[in-house]
Amino acid sequence: MSVWDKLRQLHQARGSQSIKSRFDQDANRFDNYSLSFGDMLFDYSKTALDRDILDGLLNLARHVGVESRRDAMFRGDKINETENRAVLHTALRNLNGGPVLVDGQDVMPGVLHTLERMKKFSTRLRNGTITAANGAPFTDVVNIGIGGSDLGPVMTDIALTPYQDGPKCHFISNIDGADITDTLAGLDPATTLVIVASKTFTTTETMTNATAAKNWLLSVVPAEKISDHLVALSTSEEKTAEFGVKRNRVFGFEDWVGGRYSIWGPIGLSLMLSIGPEDFTEFLLGAEEMDRHFQTAPLAENMPVLLGLIGVWHANLCQYHTRAVLPYDQRLARLPAYLQQLDMESNGKGVSMDGKPLACDSGPIVWGEPGTNGQHAFYQLIHQGTRTIPCEFMIARRGHEPELAYQHNILIANCLAQSEALMRGRDLQRACELMRRQGYTGAELERQAAHRVFTGNRPSTTLMYDLLTPRTLGKIIALYEHRVFVEGVIWGINSFDQWGVELGKRLANRLLPLVCGETTDDPHDGSTLGLLASLNIHC
Repeated sequence: MSVWDKLRQLHQARGSQSIKSRFDQDANRFDNYSLSFGDMLFDYSKTALDRDILDGLLNLARHVGVESRRDAMFRGDKINETENRAVLHTALRNLNGGPVLVDGQDVMPGVLHTLERMKKFSTRLRNGTITAANGAPFTDVVNIGIGGSDLGPVMTDIALTPYQDGPKCHFISNIDGADITDTLAGLDPATTLVIVASKTFTTTETMTNATAAKNWLLSVVPAEKISDHLVALSTSEEKTAEFGVKRNRVFGFEDWVGGRYSIWGPIGLSLMLSIGPEDFTEFLLGAEEMDRHFQTAPLAENMPVLLGLIGVWHANLCQYHTRAVLPYDQRLARLPAYLQQLDMESNGKGVSMDGKPLACDSGPIVWGEPGTNGQHAFYQLIHQGTRTIPCEFMIARRGHEPELAYQHNILIANCLAQSEALMRGRDLQRACELMRRQGYTGAELERQAAHRVFTGNRPSTTLMYDLLTPRTLGKIIALYEHRVFVEGVIWGINSFDQWGVELGKRLANRLLPLVCGETTDDPHDGSTLGLLASLNIHC
């Protein structure tokens, strides 16, 4: 019997046993199904896992080679086989480790040199040594990128608001002109630095917005001084020079750093300018801590591995096709969107490493919002909808506002109550008792009670940490990076390419002349041609 068949058998055998009953049977369930790492506590006791299921999942991880694949990634092997690349975002935070080899060459001297350049630039800009063309300090930084060049900087900048003591950072990503218009409104181009984040310096959305931002700067900055206001995060020195960026203000990164994994290097420059090199280093150190834990902890005590195995259990055995990420931390408001890209762009694949169709489902749909806002939006579906949605709660033991400690206590109470309610539910008998106390009788009592039944037995995990610091944020992001990796290995897919984004880009380039009123011989379907005709009629 295969490891998958054994897991299916276990799922079928345990199907009628509720999560709540597992607590009734095991007084130590929380201790047995939770894991601590530093200040972080990962509680997975409110899932259907038992010892046999967990052992079966750990056997699955061993069977597919999670450990050997993990070691190959950290070693610098070219595990991104469709692009023949190593996967070494971990090298960007390898501050205390040894050499990392790619094609026999140690990449760490280059990584550390670039990091040092970033630190020197940030320090000099933050202390006023580097100034705008008019000699004034920079008050604002505008980061222009898209995808990983935007989601990472945006999310981390918001998350670490209490640590911001540099210029104010703003972010532009969408090609929609409203984005750049609204972002630049109210800013002074005379004291604004523009960072253009594009590895190749050819990304359509980014370069279109960058050109518009440069023209905005030129409204007050002399053309011969425009380079004082520009920074590029790119590997193309030729194109950045053509754009007007000084060579010493170009910060490059290698092709073994994927966009959605790039916040740890030059793509994180806006964050470093905002919070400073010291706290940015703390951010890197937190991720490095999680890297070492992932590399060295036994599978049964390995937080990324357990998070990944639970994800596989829910997605493949329980057939739950979505997961909700619910940070009870307002400053993690953009984390669900960040994890959407990290997870769905990495593991949204239908073909295995050998090019054959997958025999199982791959990445689930990832979504979420911060609590308690979500409670007043979509928790109705989570609690009483017909689909079971595993929930991943996050909560800090304390907030950055000691004077509002009572409000944080309310936040914690809501987070814990939601996970308990999802598991516990409310049966018809209790619902009838509630309605009887309100004076209902007979058929109306039964009708009203039915609307107040909660099926319960809905799984959730909770990640608790002390305080959202740069180091803690680094650990959280790295935890989810490695979770995505574990799931990808189990599904047998390449988590580090993203060919699914290419087709739409190519079609958009072919359609643009038609949108602009030109004629081409390109064939298109009737719907697209009809929409183009309607566009021209109503413009």
